[in-house]
Amino acid sequence: MTLDHRAVADYIRTIPDFPHEGILFRDVTTLFADPRGLRLAVDQLLAPFAGQTIDAVAGLEARGFILGGAVAHQLGTGFVPLRKKGKLPGATYEQDYALEYGTATLEVHRDALEPGARVLIVDDLLATGGTAKAGIELMDRLGAEVVACAFVVELPELGGRGVVEGMGHSVHALCAFDGA
Repeated sequence: MTLDHRAVADYIRTIPDFPHEGILFRDVTTLFADPRGLRLAVDQLLAPFAGQTIDAVAGLEARGFILGGAVAHQLGTGFVPLRKKGKLPGATYEQDYALEYGTATLEVHRDALEPGARVLIVDDLLATGGTAKAGIELMDRLGAEVVACAFVVELPELGGRGVVEGMGHSVHALCAFDGA
């Protein structure tokens, strides 16, 4: 048996000019497809929070569902999906956020968490911080306490860390890539 000494970043493929020319797309599906890579990512996402009281993991649609569900399982907590508008059947809170070309809306069920619940927000990528900011604002509306935000990939040049930290929350990212 050979030991795999690769880092999380080594499992992530870069696709140039997707979805637009000049963009370097960081594709985490190759990370998810490899059992060692997926285990490494989940273990590293939750490691800083082991032993802390975490009542739930909130995952940002859609890749945050994959990661967040696995992290919640390992932490022994519940999972709360933060979904795109119109995907949840019950009464929801909505939060708009900025996209490159326009806006989008995230939703959470109004009864997803009890006030005071300690929540870890998880997603695959931190870029401009707009989606993470919307997730934090939804947790605030529920009366939950965001413990931290955890991401597999950070794109530092796009400033998302500053947005999240500017809201008073810590960022845990497994790797960073230069370029947008």
